[in-house]
Amino acid sequence: MITDSLVLSALLFVIGTLGVLIRRNAIIMFLCIELMLNAVNLTFVALSRLVGIDGQLFVFFVMTVAAAEAAVGLAIIISIFRHYETVDVQSFNLLKW
Repeated sequence: MITDSLVLSALLFVIGTLGVLIRRNAIIMFLCIELMLNAVNLTFVALSRLVGIDGQLFVFFVMTVAAAEAAVGLAIIISIFRHYETVDVQSFNLLKW
């Protein structure tokens, strides 16, 4: 049971990592980061069955960070789309040094 959850979590995290590395659409990259955060949440919940309730408490903190990241990230993506009229990360260099 726990092994299956950890394998699923690892698979979701790998899919999210590949999505961030391969895709160039900012919205898809943003969704892949959210997928990676959900994989971490699944790991915390699965391991909380072994070590105690602390893992489930961390899930609430991760969800709070994910909600803040979603609000700020979508605001940045919308601002970039209004300025450049594309969400392709290769098309703009606004955030580069």
